[in-house]
Formats: sequence, C-alpha cells, structure tokens
Amino acid sequence: MAIRKILTQGDPVLNKICHPVTKFDDKLADLLDDLRETLDNAKGVGLAAPQVGILRRAVIVVPDPETEEMIELVNPEIVAQEGEEDGWEGCLSLPGMWGRVKRPKWVKVRAQDRQGNWFETEGAELAARCFCHELDHLDGHMYDEHTDRLYTSEEVDAMMTEEESESHKGRRRRR
Repeated sequence: MAIRKILTQGDPVLNKICHPVTKFDDKLADLLDDLRETLDNAKGVGLAAPQVGILRRAVIVVPDPETEEMIELVNPEIVAQEGEEDGWEGCLSLPGMWGRVKRPKWVKVRAQDRQGNWFETEGAELAARCFCHELDHLDGHMYDEHTDRLYTSEEVDAMMTEEESESHKGRRRRR
C-alpha cells in the first residue's frame, strides 16, 4: 500500500470521464488499498480514483465518520434517490474551500466489490452527500460546479459560529 498524491483543481485529469473497471485483479486491489491509505492519511470522507490520477470508476467512501468504516465502490451508479437537502461540502482536490450544495437526502448505490460481485448500499444525509460527490468525480465533475460561491474555512467557521449564536439567542427567548 502507498499514499498517493491527491490532484488539485486545475489538473486536467479531474475533468475527464473515467473508464469502467473490467479487470478485477491485483492491480485493482492495489488501487483500492492505496485509495484507502491515502484517504485515511488525508482524514477525508471520500476519495475517487481520478483524484489520484487513475481514470477508473472506483471510489472509497466513509459513510459514517463515527465508525470510520470505508466502503469500496467499483463501477458505482445511483439507482434510487429521494428528497433534497442543502449542505456544506469540501473536497480533498479543493483544499481549504467549501460550498453549499443541494444533494439528494437519500440515495441507493449499486456497485461491484474488488472481486467483481455486485451489491447495493444506501445512505442518508452525509452518506448520500458523499456517494453523490464521489460519483461526480468519476464523470469529471467537482462540487464547485454545483455551488454559487466558494468559502474559505475561516468564512465557514465564522458563519457557523454566528448560526450557533443566533440559535442560542432563540432558545433563550423561548424559555
């Protein structure tokens, strides 16, 4: 296993459509292992193969950061979705930047595992957002295409502090 370099916005690889995985071999296993190690090292919640320069339809997602379980998705596709929610997104390929993005509230994904076996998984809220975000990478898209504005980490922190302050004021008034 190896930690790979994560490409950042501006690298043309990030705008290309990935090829389906057709060989479920040691090379794919090595890629998935490297994606896991790279994601763990970067402390992210998802990583797609094109983000490390490999144009194959493979991603790793951490649907629940509390458990830190990583799910490998090869040739994934969203087969069902429901609802909509607006939330913050960041990306390892756009470090230090955040945007508000509308995504489905729940999705079901069909994918293959590293041996080529088909399975389905589903997720709501953060998990749904992660699935959608990573699958976008496979088609050459990044979340900044879905937001009106990018914010720095400092701006997001300030907005969240202000929202918390407003929330506390509202609670005090209701008592």
